[in-house]
Amino acid sequence: MIPPELVLKARKHFDSGAFFTELAELVRYPTVSDHPFGHVAINEYLYEVLAPALTALGCSVAMHPNPDPAGGPFLIGTRIESPELPTLLCYGHADVVDGHEGRWSEGRDPWTLTADGDRWYGRGSADSKGQHLINLTALRLLLAETGSLGFNLKFLFETGEEIGSPGLDEFVAAHRATLSADVLIASDGPRLDAETPTLFLGTRGSVRISLDADLRPDAHHSGNWGGVLRNPATTLAGAIACLVDGHGRIQVPHLLPPELSGSVRAALAELTIGSNPGDPSLDEGWGDTGLTAAERLSGWNTLEVLAIGAADINRPVNAIPSRARAMLQLRYAEGTCADGVHRAIAQHLAERGFSMVKVAAEDGFLPSRTPVDDPWVDWAKGVLDEVSDRQVAILPSFGGALPNHVFTDLLGLSTLWLPHSYPGCLQHAPDEHLLKPIAREGIVLATALFHSLGRHGGETA
Repeated sequence: MIPPELVLKARKHFDSGAFFTELAELVRYPTVSDHPFGHVAINEYLYEVLAPALTALGCSVAMHPNPDPAGGPFLIGTRIESPELPTLLCYGHADVVDGHEGRWSEGRDPWTLTADGDRWYGRGSADSKGQHLINLTALRLLLAETGSLGFNLKFLFETGEEIGSPGLDEFVAAHRATLSADVLIASDGPRLDAETPTLFLGTRGSVRISLDADLRPDAHHSGNWGGVLRNPATTLAGAIACLVDGHGRIQVPHLLPPELSGSVRAALAELTIGSNPGDPSLDEGWGDTGLTAAERLSGWNTLEVLAIGAADINRPVNAIPSRARAMLQLRYAEGTCADGVHRAIAQHLAERGFSMVKVAAEDGFLPSRTPVDDPWVDWAKGVLDEVSDRQVAILPSFGGALPNHVFTDLLGLSTLWLPHSYPGCLQHAPDEHLLKPIAREGIVLATALFHSLGRHGGETA
């Protein structure tokens, strides 16, 4: 069990304001990976923030170029205490999404960390500068207290997670020996809810699907031509309804996963979704009603319409539009046959009379997860349950997407994700914030996990 004095030091560090001050320094770097100005900030963040933080942990630090020109550089820190000790791999991403300047409430600047009650506002505060700072702080506290970690440490930072992690697969495959480890412990994404410490073991995959009904060069008067010209907006609405009905149920067998396993059902059986203040109300009858909300969110597939448009909705004219487009997204669980998604959709639409709708797909992250009954999962849950005043929830997969597959599939690691945020953090939107109580608890949880790994990790490995 973690020594009480180490827990006290973790809490005192947070309560002193030192963590807030350090996070404010991280947030001020506008490390937006899909904007040219962000590339300069990303390099400064790596050299001025992360490299010194890793060096302070006794790591040797190496910067690596990205094999994909669409992506930014990688940073690896390595501390080897003994070949006989277990090796921990940590991961974080230095990039953030657009700041949405001018759209934050109370005139807040996204690049200035601002405290308002329990909310600390700033771009990257939750996704995910605050999260990797918690883990770096926990490692630093452990090292200061004991003089050693008790395990070997490797820390990988990428700089393009928000744009799909270009080049990460190739980089990890080429650096397998450098990144070899016994287990991954990382932090990103949200907890089950604000109150529940959570471990998730993997992620669903994602693929974007564009539908385009581009039927003619011009719009034509609806009085003169209505009833004899095919309307692309009506066509597109019908095509979408062939893929996912008006109640959120997927209509294409190829897009469905296999049945949920008993271990996944058991892990999700007691979990409640959307029960905290500020959470949106769940819609009755939406999605596969044969599954619980937790099963639909963490173990099943969803097909969502992200955007749809034809003509100008703000200034409609009496004309049949010439073109209608939509962007959909499939979030899919491990075991889904995702190969050829666009071909399966195109065939499904053609068989129902919608061959005029063009289909294209853009892959995102692949699905992967560590088995619920993996020994590392039992170890981590036991440690966290001891130090937390609430039972830790185990999610086989969290609803979003992360590059978990590079660690499970390419490096062969068990993966433990300890998130330090919550679903209402507004990541990717104006008013993104880190919740102070979660961050305070997160430092204790992470410190406990690292302390146990350093003292008992050899038995676990």
